[in-house]
Amino acid sequence: WLAPTQVKLLPIADRHHEAANALVEKLANAGLRVSADCRSEKLGYKLREAQLEKIPYMLVMGDKEIEEGTVGVRKRGEGDIGAMKVDEFLALVLKQNEEKVIF
Repeated sequence: WLAPTQVKLLPIADRHHEAANALVEKLANAGLRVSADCRSEKLGYKLREAQLEKIPYMLVMGDKEIEEGTVGVRKRGEGDIGAMKVDEFLALVLKQNEEKVIF
């Protein structure tokens, strides 16, 4: 994991910022380098910027994801890999972090 930021959270609207910041704290406490893009920009713009920054994982959060306790996961180079429970995603990236997977 050579990327300075391993995971970037992309909340869809301003009302999702609080949940995104709580998830940033949870992932950071687990030992990941994570940040949230809480600007009032369109989701497509945030996704494009994260791709240009070569962020390995982008997590999209909206009303549905917050309600279900999931995140929409996008992986650099593969695109959208679907919704995943937060703990399931955390286990996946921690395993890759242990194995020092390089993207």
